[in-house]
Amino acid sequence: MTLTFHWFLPTYGDSRDIVGGGHGLPAGSAGGARPATLAYLRQIVHAAEQLGFVGALTPTGAWCEDAWLTTAMLVETTERLKFLVAFRPGFVTPTLAAQMAATFQRHSGGRLLLNVVTGGESHEQRAYGDFLDKDARYARADEFLHIVRGLWRGEVVDFAGEHLRVEGAQLNRVPDPVPDIYFGGSSAAAGRVAARHVDAYLTWGEPPAAVAEKIAWVSGLAAAEGRSLRQGIRLHVISRDTSEQAWAQAQRLLDGIDPATVDKVQAGLARSESEGQKRMLNLHGGSRDGLEIYPNLWAGVGLVRGGAGTALVGSHTEVADRIEEYHRLGITEFVLSGHPHIEEAYWFGEGVLPILRSRGLWEHPQAQQDADRPATIPFASASSR
Repeated sequence: MTLTFHWFLPTYGDSRDIVGGGHGLPAGSAGGARPATLAYLRQIVHAAEQLGFVGALTPTGAWCEDAWLTTAMLVETTERLKFLVAFRPGFVTPTLAAQMAATFQRHSGGRLLLNVVTGGESHEQRAYGDFLDKDARYARADEFLHIVRGLWRGEVVDFAGEHLRVEGAQLNRVPDPVPDIYFGGSSAAAGRVAARHVDAYLTWGEPPAAVAEKIAWVSGLAAAEGRSLRQGIRLHVISRDTSEQAWAQAQRLLDGIDPATVDKVQAGLARSESEGQKRMLNLHGGSRDGLEIYPNLWAGVGLVRGGAGTALVGSHTEVADRIEEYHRLGITEFVLSGHPHIEEAYWFGEGVLPILRSRGLWEHPQAQQDADRPATIPFASASSR
């Protein structure tokens, strides 16, 4: 199976240093030397599309711009790139969300993907008016996706659950195609939702043995529901011509982190209710020592950033080797990012992707389209044809 690669939209700002924030950290905790203007984000999506990324993940939360609105404004500046929009099901009704997705699909030519985020931090959820606890949020997500799936099938939905209720819900036009749903979570409640409703399960970048355990766990749950899931992983990346250059960049990023900032961020993340975030914190324990937790897997990003906190670091060949190793476990989709996002997209796209193509693991999304086009002779005049 050909691997699928997605890039990332830093809708909180970008920088040559690690931009912190996310996962329940206060609003305003992110931001960088490059503000997240539409002009700057257009540069990123143009680069991603040219290099062969299929989609771009856009985060959600108080620390960044709204994902729905931002991606809707970027659609017309791209031709092929899909937008993996993160959203929290408790903040909009299921009928409205289903309608928004259908509208997005029509106006974008079917380029919407959805990343359902239940919200791992109760204090952040309460700021948005959501006072359910974590388990209840997962139960609501289960009901939410049950309703949305029915609407997307063109059904008239009547549903009365513990958290959600709709009567006579129906879409005027269903989305075509139905957007794939991506979802991550390490708790038992998250596993149940993934098994019943989602198309692709995402894990954060842990060592391969831990990733293999998660894949086996969620795949078993899905099989019990009579379903199967695609498997994906979320990672940062630092890829260079040589291993020494890549690790020098990782060290430069580490040297740019103020120890006081690490202490402050780690204190904030320590109260996280997210099982995935706890697993990220356990990889480094807030220490700058021993950050290479597996060959070419570096946990330094997680010192100041919530959520995905590990990066693949190494030469282009080494990074390709680690990707191939994850692929052997069952991973077929990679959601990547780097600091800064334009430059790192080119390092990866021009350095790693050609290696994976030579191994038969990747093909540019436009390759078949270009192959189907008739050959032309440059500079040939009309009279010579």
